[in-house]
Amino acid sequence: MDYVIIVAGGKGLRMGSDVRKQFLPIGGRPVLMRTMECFRAYSKELKIILVLPDSQQDYWRELCRTYHFDMDYLLANGGETRFHSVKNGLSLIADNETGVVGVHDGVRPFVSTDVIDRCYEAARTDGAVVPVVPVVETLRHIVEGTKPRADYRLVQTPQTFDIQLLKAAFQQPYCDAFTDDASVVEHYGHSITLVEGNRENIKITTPFDMKVGESYLMED
Repeated sequence: MDYVIIVAGGKGLRMGSDVRKQFLPIGGRPVLMRTMECFRAYSKELKIILVLPDSQQDYWRELCRTYHFDMDYLLANGGETRFHSVKNGLSLIADNETGVVGVHDGVRPFVSTDVIDRCYEAARTDGAVVPVVPVVETLRHIVEGTKPRADYRLVQTPQTFDIQLLKAAFQQPYCDAFTDDASVVEHYGHSITLVEGNRENIKITTPFDMKVGESYLMED
C-alpha cells in the first residue's frame, strides 16, 4: 500500500495574513485542498495522511464543509517540528506495512502528476527519492564568493521512501541537522536518489508566491 503524508503546520508569518497560508484561497479554493487533490489525481488508491496542528483542525473542518470537500484521508496532529509532525503521520501506518510513502508540503499545490509518479516509481527500487530542479540564477556565498550553479539543485517534495526505511530512520533522536525528510534518511545511512521535479512546484510562503500561483491557474 502506498501513502502520502501531507504536512501543513506552517504559521505563515511571511504571508502577512491572519489566515494560515495553507488555508488561503488560490483560484477560489484553499491551497491545502488543491495540494491534496494533486495526489488524489495521481491515484485513487493512495492513502492520504494529513498532519495539522490540533489548534487548526476545527478551522479546517469548517473549510471542508464550506467548500464541500469530502476527500477520504487520515488526520494526525502536528508536532513541535517538521520531524515530529512527520513522525506523527508515520504512526498511522502499520509497522508491518510495505510500499512507498511520500512526504509533501501542504503549500505546494502545483506538483505535477508526472513528478509524483516519477518519485514513487523510483522509490520502489532506490528506497529514497527527492525531486529537484536546476538553479537558474547565479549563487554567491557570503564568505567564499560566487558558486557554480550547475553544482546545485533546488529541492522539492514529495520526498518518497520505502515505508520500512522511513519508519526506521524516524526512530532516531531528533537533531537540528534534520532540515527535511531526506536528511533524516541520510543521517540513518541511506543514500538519496535525485529525480527531475517541475518548475511550477513552488512552495507558497509569500504574497508574491500567491500571485505566481494564480498565474499558473490562469494558464490552465
